[in-house]
Amino acid sequence: MTLEGTREGCRALAYTSLVGLPRPGDRVLLNTNALALGLGTGGYALVVAIPDRLPPDPPRGPGHLVKARYTPLQATVLGADEQDSPHHAVLRDADGIEAMPVVTADLHSALPAILAGIERERPGSRVVYVMLDGGALPAWFSRSAAELRSSGRLTATVTVGQAFGGDLEAVTTHTGLLAARHILGAEITVVAQGPGNLGTGTPWGFSGVSTGEAVNAAAVLGGRPVASLRVSEGDARERHHGLSHHSLTAYGRVALARAEVVVPRLPGEFGERVRAQAAVLGERHTLVEVDVEGLEEALLELPVRLSTMGRGLAEDRAYFLTAAAAGRHAARLLAATT
Repeated sequence: MTLEGTREGCRALAYTSLVGLPRPGDRVLLNTNALALGLGTGGYALVVAIPDRLPPDPPRGPGHLVKARYTPLQATVLGADEQDSPHHAVLRDADGIEAMPVVTADLHSALPAILAGIERERPGSRVVYVMLDGGALPAWFSRSAAELRSSGRLTATVTVGQAFGGDLEAVTTHTGLLAARHILGAEITVVAQGPGNLGTGTPWGFSGVSTGEAVNAAAVLGGRPVASLRVSEGDARERHHGLSHHSLTAYGRVALARAEVVVPRLPGEFGERVRAQAAVLGERHTLVEVDVEGLEEALLELPVRLSTMGRGLAEDRAYFLTAAAAGRHAARLLAATT
């Protein structure tokens, strides 16, 4: 796509449900903020409109939830928990998630690795992803989620808060968890923000703080929160090397309910460092050491490319093994109760 007034081309992404389907030769209105900022995740121009050929009005139907509210591209969807939904009565009466393991993670990039750990430990488990709105709002932006769904590793996605585009829509993390359990039949749920992450280099100013809030939601509903730590051996920033300060804040300060914090048995001095850093979380949570044998092979079998902050498995093995260990523990919890 060529930018007007220049000979420069750029990649652009159109959410066809919102703006229609661009055709060769169309003139389109683009938002280029992501390109101007050089964002690693979402480094695309976004199609705002096809001004010479606007899409037809969507068919009028049930659904009164407005997401991405009061933005030019706000979307009206049918919420699983709203009165017009066929699932309204189920969610109106549901009050818990029946000790379902709920894996919470800071970054979207942990999702494939968590699923790899579950698949290695308990193949065929019904796993639902509850997507928070701290990153991308449209679930369609996640190619990983789509490919994991196609491969059978992921059963469905529920988009909550301002996020939209999942198999089911819900208003809050709480109703998202209830929908995952009682409508989609989830055995394990993974809660994480969509692709992208907002951080300011301050203790509290990062979108992953919602990880601690997800622990609280899971506990309030009678689930078993399983905390996946953010660990890195490839991040050059000291605050993220080893155990990230984000995990220490989200689980050590924000999460008021008790979770099972998975500490991977990583080898060598680095593994010892992570275990020492995680020890402080034992004051509030239950620390569970989990072996990582066989998990690298499980990660290599995934049908999606592993990437976190531009680093793949070879550059940040510890990050993906840690997330996979959380998935393994959740699967073991499930196996122990069935």
